[in-house]
Amino acid sequence: MISVDSPTATPDVDVRIVEGVAHVDDLDEFLATVDEIRAETGAVVQLFDARYVVSREHLTRAVALAERAAARDEAVARDRAVEVLLYAAGRRQIDRALEMGVSEGEVPTVAVAYAAGSGVDAGGEADIETAVDRLRDLLEPADTLCEVDRERVMDFFDVTDAELTATTGTLTDVVLERVALLDVEK
Repeated sequence: MISVDSPTATPDVDVRIVEGVAHVDDLDEFLATVDEIRAETGAVVQLFDARYVVSREHLTRAVALAERAAARDEAVARDRAVEVLLYAAGRRQIDRALEMGVSEGEVPTVAVAYAAGSGVDAGGEADIETAVDRLRDLLEPADTLCEVDRERVMDFFDVTDAELTATTGTLTDVVLERVALLDVEK
């Protein structure tokens, strides 16, 4: 298992996290803007509906495991951002994992940006600072990771009250376990 030394860094990967509220009138246009940020900066960028995210570690662990899978040529998805989404969701089904993504309306959002394998996806070094600046421009500033939507998270990750009662861990611990166990399920 990969250990995470700080809430915003994974081994060999400098993960930047941007929180805010997305105002999405047209999902296709919004996602096209995210794709422009990726193309312009060479960064891996993935946005999540923050109501499904239990902590910063949830995202940094997903990035670390996705990068490890890519380095071992074991990734399921061709796109690293999608691989991060799969790990964060703790499942291999892309359709189900997409539920964690942003949708139309006013959505509490958390975004990750990082350089994959030293910018390999972009053919060179990724411009993470520009990616972060563009993401900040895309989102209305807000703390979106301060509270966990317990019912939504329990439903999405199939966590039961009985499971929580049977463990000494918290809901966050159970979700982090689901993320880590995705490697075992391959």
